Amino acid sequence: MPHKKRKPLVAVLDWKTAPSSNSGVDLETKVLGKSARVKYFLTDNESNFSPEILKADALIIWQNANITENTISRLKNCRALIRNGVGYDSVDIDAAARAGIPVCNVPDYGTEEVADHAIALSLALTRQLFALDAEAKKPGWKLVAKDKLRRTSTLTFGVIGLGRIGTATALRAKTLGFQVIFHDPYLPNGTEKAVGIVRTDSLTQLLKQSDVVSIHCPLNEETYYLIAEKELALMKPTAYLVNTARGGIVKKKAVLSALRKGVIAGAGLDVIENEPLKTKAEARTPNLIATCHAAFCSREGMIEMRTTSARIAKQAVQGKPLENVVNGL
Repeated sequence: MPHKKRKPLVAVLDWKTAPSSNSGVDLETKVLGKSARVKYFLTDNESNFSPEILKADALIIWQNANITENTISRLKNCRALIRNGVGYDSVDIDAAARAGIPVCNVPDYGTEEVADHAIALSLALTRQLFALDAEAKKPGWKLVAKDKLRRTSTLTFGVIGLGRIGTATALRAKTLGFQVIFHDPYLPNGTEKAVGIVRTDSLTQLLKQSDVVSIHCPLNEETYYLIAEKELALMKPTAYLVNTARGGIVKKKAVLSALRKGVIAGAGLDVIENEPLKTKAEARTPNLIATCHAAFCSREGMIEMRTTSARIAKQAVQGKPLENVVNGL
């Protein structure tokens, strides 16, 4: 009797502590069609990956699911590791390359959403929206926050990292009247002329000049703790820090301390090192606006991201060239 051919499996891995997907794999199943089975797994970490996950032909990975060399060495049939999002720092891409497994991401799905979120946090800080909301809900309006309100056209908006999202944020800030500067040592000269903003010679210069510092670079060995005690001390005491990129770029202990001591005026953090916030004391930090790693979210963006990930998984199980490969395979 002939051996029945095994149907490929695409495993969608979500974070058990705070699942990113609340709709299972209906969309992924529709995109993949008859090419593969699709199954949804909740997991806290790679140490409890089931044998079924380890035998999957492609993994679609939501945030906070780390894939290290130990796990990669145990993947039996994997043809692609696909990060459901822009960042792929949770995957050991070098180990995957050595194992011959392409790592892919979805770099374009949330550009508008993250840029909008960065601007929203910036305006919430410079216009003191949360402080004004609290005042308005008390008997009698004293407008205590009025001395902290700023005129946008007098402020310098500094962008760290001028990729897709950084550029989208810079253009939005420029439209609102901010004076926009940026630092990105990897972009060729002349980029600033194409976008119509000002390039700074160094990160130090940007930090000293900016009234709002908005982070849009990837997290890697070079950018880990890019903003820590030394860098925060360079900022104006009236300046604000916004991070919608990756938590590890900003040292949590340093920024919370800077807020408590008044080293900077405030921070808007959508991403936080070792997120979420761990204690009531952290949550009560003054002049901190925190959102729950939600900058990328929108109904349209989630559909776009999941569709792209599923399309790459389909390419993988069908042996076709893959989109958005980040580890050189």
